[in-house]
Amino acid sequence: MSTPTDGGEIRPASTLLLLRDDPTFEVLMVERHHQIDFASGALVFPGGKSHPGDHEDAWADHVSGWSAHDGEQRGLRIAAIREVFEEAGLLLATRRDGGPLEIEPAPLELRQSVDRGETPFLDVVRAAGARLDLSALTVFARWITPPVTPKRFDTWFYAAHAPTGQLAVCDGRETVDACWLSPQAALEAGARGERKLVFPTRMNLGRLATSASAAAAIATARARPLVAVQPEIHRGPEGARLVLPESAGYGAVSEPFVPGM
Repeated sequence: MSTPTDGGEIRPASTLLLLRDDPTFEVLMVERHHQIDFASGALVFPGGKSHPGDHEDAWADHVSGWSAHDGEQRGLRIAAIREVFEEAGLLLATRRDGGPLEIEPAPLELRQSVDRGETPFLDVVRAAGARLDLSALTVFARWITPPVTPKRFDTWFYAAHAPTGQLAVCDGRETVDACWLSPQAALEAGARGERKLVFPTRMNLGRLATSASAAAAIATARARPLVAVQPEIHRGPEGARLVLPESAGYGAVSEPFVPGM
């Protein structure tokens, strides 16, 4: 899955946009710790790099929708669900009989153990008597960081309805806040300087903001052709600008390039 480039390999990653209507359309966002080296202090959707354990065949007995996706997509979707568990404490799963999963909040120590790779996420799901529903995730976007960045990721953005009856709590290590915001409110907070929003997050919040509900956002994503988005850096007399091709589906985007944003 990794692609060699001038700047090294591109690492596979997953991000999950958990959506709810409670009572208005909102998305779960977490604030990254200020000491994290990537997007420090930024308000982002939960997500991170894919791990080898996300791609193990042993998951076949603990997920639904296994045969509907190839090996790459299985692992990426498991990674997205795992990252939400680590960063916000939510488990996007059902009981093994398909019914709604009702569980107590996971201990912070357990989430951090999964994050450190000490406890396999598969063991957590097995102990909860749960099954991850891979088909509950809808592809929302795919972004590849440009070669100018020191770390490059091939990030798949997924959208899903948030699980009911579970409380989102930040992990205190990678994230220091977990909050539900309307896409427009998040954009406005970023514009006022109250929140830091990195470029891909801001663009996908804008895409989310065109929908009036979680169901509408997911339906629109399902109907939208997938285009792998790789921002371009154009340099001219006025300095470097960050540009998205219109084929990416975000409209005409050209703005000053600010490293780290």
